[in-house]
Amino acid sequence: MMNKNVGEYIEKQKSPQKEILQKIRKLIYKVVPSAIEVMSYGVPAFKLNGSVIMYAGFANHIGIYPEPDTIKVFAKELTGYETAKGTIKFNLAKPIPYSLIEKIVKYRFGVK
Repeated sequence: MMNKNVGEYIEKQKSPQKEILQKIRKLIYKVVPSAIEVMSYGVPAFKLNGSVIMYAGFANHIGIYPEPDTIKVFAKELTGYETAKGTIKFNLAKPIPYSLIEKIVKYRFGVK
């Protein structure tokens, strides 16, 4: 079920962040339809069976927060993107890698 507060967060974003966040939201719903959508630490998140993934819009990038172990697993595929302990930054000046985001979501939630 879509969370009203998440919808409001996304609607407040400027373009292209708003459209990118909408695509990410739909992608996660498609991949993990049973996940629960919430706001966590002030940003949109999906939770399921103790796993969580958060995402957010910023002035120059979209942030995805899939936990540090996930970033390690995808280290090779994330070459060229800024990462930190639990953060992946997708610069708005480059195409957003939705297929990679989908792989990360599947891994995070144990979807085959």
